[in-house]
Amino acid sequence: MKSLLVRFFLFSLVIAACSIAVTAWLASQATTGAIRQEQGEALATDAQIYDGLLKAAATHRSWAAAKSEVDDLARAFSRRIALTDRNGKPLLDTGNASSPPLPVNPKVSVDPLNVDSWLKPGAGKIDPRAVGPFMLTDDEHAKLRSYADRLLQCNDKITIVEQPNRRPRLASDEPGNLSQWEDCTVGDQLYTLTPTETAAYAELHGLFEGCISRLPQTYRFAPKDGPIPLDWEITVVKYSDPPVAECMDTARREQLRPWVAEYAHAFITEPTGAGPQTIDLSTTGTKRIILVALGILALAGFASWITATQLVRPIRALTTATRRTAEGDRTVRVDGGAGEIGELAKSFNAMSEKLAETERQRQAMVSDVAHELRTPLGNITGWLEATQDGLAEPDPHLIAMLLEESLLLQRLVDDLHDLAQADAGTLRLHPEPIALDDVVEQVVNSQQNREILLRAETTPVHLSADPVRLRQALGNLVANAVRYTPPGGEVVVKLFQEQGNAVLEVADTGTGIAPDDLPHVFDRFWRADKSRSRRTGGSGLGLAITRHLVEAHGGTVSVTSELGRGSVFRISLPL
Repeated sequence: MKSLLVRFFLFSLVIAACSIAVTAWLASQATTGAIRQEQGEALATDAQIYDGLLKAAATHRSWAAAKSEVDDLARAFSRRIALTDRNGKPLLDTGNASSPPLPVNPKVSVDPLNVDSWLKPGAGKIDPRAVGPFMLTDDEHAKLRSYADRLLQCNDKITIVEQPNRRPRLASDEPGNLSQWEDCTVGDQLYTLTPTETAAYAELHGLFEGCISRLPQTYRFAPKDGPIPLDWEITVVKYSDPPVAECMDTARREQLRPWVAEYAHAFITEPTGAGPQTIDLSTTGTKRIILVALGILALAGFASWITATQLVRPIRALTTATRRTAEGDRTVRVDGGAGEIGELAKSFNAMSEKLAETERQRQAMVSDVAHELRTPLGNITGWLEATQDGLAEPDPHLIAMLLEESLLLQRLVDDLHDLAQADAGTLRLHPEPIALDDVVEQVVNSQQNREILLRAETTPVHLSADPVRLRQALGNLVANAVRYTPPGGEVVVKLFQEQGNAVLEVADTGTGIAPDDLPHVFDRFWRADKSRSRRTGGSGLGLAITRHLVEAHGGTVSVTSELGRGSVFRISLPL
C-alpha cells in the first residue's frame, strides 16, 4: 500500500509540474498575442498618419502651407510629427523648443508621387489626391454637378461620387471605363472635358510626346486625332507596352511636381519626443518566476499527499474486508464515504450481500436436492429390503411402483443436469425451421387428462427454434397448470403473433398464486406448498428450466395470477 501511496504522490507532482509548464506556456502565448496586438495597433496608427501626410503633401504646394493639417494630425493621434528634407533640413515640426532631439532614422518617407505600397497597399505609384492642374474651377464643378443631378433624375438607381479634382462621376464607373447611355443623354455631357481638364491634358500630352520621341520606333504611341478623351492617361497605361506606360508615369510626375509638397522624411514619436516604450521581456523576473513556481509545486505536493492519504485509507479497509470475505466471512461490510471510493464500497457491500444470498440458496438447494432424492430412494430401498426379507412379493404392481420411483429419480437428475448446463453456459440448442402450432398440438396431446379439460387455440406460426427444447419448456408450463388445476377445471394453450413476436399463453382455472409468491415462481425448488407433502408432485425445477430454455431462445417468460381464479404463463419468442 505504501507503494501505491508513493506512486500517487509522484504522479500528482508530475501533474502539478505539467500544470505549471502549461500555465507558463499559456501566459507566454497570451503575452505574445498582446504584444502582437499592440504592434498591429501601432502599425495601423502609423499607416493612418502616413495617409494623412500623403494627403497634405498631395493637396498643398509646400509643407508650410500644409502646417495646419499636420498639426491637426499630430493632435488626433497624440504624436509629434517632424518633417525634414533629404539633407536633414527641418521643414515642419509639431513639437516645441523643449522637445528633445529627433531620432537618427526617420519613421517613413513622404512623397505623394511615389507612394510606399507597404504602408498604403493598392494606392499605386502616384497618390490619386495629387490632381494639380486638373482641379476644376467652381463654375466647372457647378456645371458638372448640374449634369449629375439631371442624370439622377433620369435614373434614380445610380450613385454619384466626386473624384479628388471635384469631377462628379458614377460610383460604378472606374477611371478608364465609362458608361454607355441610351435614354439619359445628359450622361455624355457629364463625361465631356472641361477647359481646365483640356488644358491639363494638353500639357500632359506634350510631356508624354517628349518622352515617347526618345523611345525606339517600335514603341511609338500616338492618340487618335481630335480632343483627348477623359481618362486618356489611364487608358495609355492600361493598354500600352511597359516603356510607354513608364513614359506616362514620368510625364504625370513632371506635370504634378510643382503642385505638391516636396519629398520629406517623417519622424513620428511620442509628444515628448521619445519613441514608444518597448516591452521588457528580459530575464530580470526569472528569480521571482522560479520562486512562485516552487511555491505552487509545494502547495500541489501537499494537497496531493493529503488526497492520497484520504484515498488510501478506504482502500485499505476494502482490502481487509476482501480478505475476510475470501476466508468465508459473508457478514463483513465497508463504509467508504462519498465519491468513487464510496461507490466502490457500495458495490463491495452489494457483492457481499449477493454472496451471502447465493450461499443461502446453495445450502437450501443442497437440502432440497437431498430431500427430493431421499424420498424415492427411501421408497425403493424399503420395498427392495421387504422383498428380500420375504415380506413382499415382487408382483407387477410392486415392480410398477418401483419403476415409477426410478423414473422420478431420473427426471430429477435430468432437471439438475439441465440447470447445471444453463448455469455453465453450455446449454446447447439445435434450431431449425419449425411450425410452432405443431409443437403446441404435440404438447397438448401428450398432457391430456380425464379430469381436466385441456385444449389448444392456435394460429399458424413459423420460426427457427429447437423443437425438443420448446416442447420441454411448454410441457413444463402445461404440466404445472394441470397439476394445480382441480378436477373439472380447464387449461387453455394459446398461440398467436404480437408485435413481431410469437406468443404462447398457458391459462388455467387452478388455485392461483399469491402476490407475495409471484417473484419466486421461477426460482429453483420453490413451491407454493411449503409442507413438502409432495401431494401435487414435481421437483420444483420445471419452471426454472423453462425460464433458462426460453431465454436461450432470446425470449422472455412471465406470469400473472389471482388467488382462486387461476394463472396465466406467457412465453414471448422473437420471430
